[in-house]
Amino acid sequence: MPTPLSKELREKIIYHKQNGEKNIEIAKWLQINEKSIRRIWKKYTEQNTIEPKPHNKGRKPAFCSEKMEQITAKIKEQPDITLEELVEHFRLDISISALSRKLTKLKLTFKKRHCFQKSNSELMYNGLEASGWDIFHI
Repeated sequence: MPTPLSKELREKIIYHKQNGEKNIEIAKWLQINEKSIRRIWKKYTEQNTIEPKPHNKGRKPAFCSEKMEQITAKIKEQPDITLEELVEHFRLDISISALSRKLTKLKLTFKKRHCFQKSNSELMYNGLEASGWDIFHI
């Protein structure tokens, strides 16, 4: 995105427009696009300001940090939950891959582990049940 014109340059445009100069002449003198002059003049006459539009800083998050805390709590409560089940349980309007990236940023990963069998009924991993989720920061 190009940088907005300086306030000084905007003031010059307004000054010349108020003195009856044509857009094409102002554009040649100030070496800017004629459309920029029309846009700045229109904003000045309609809103009485020459400030540039505020820059929207990217995409809004899919869900708030409170929802993320609920998701991490659910993972702690039910360590074998899958991403599909998380999306379904919380009714998230987000793709599974996007949720995966979000959890990876929080250092939550779901990976298959090399487990050994302690008894006939349960799998163990270094003395812990083989749950699937690696939770590093919780």
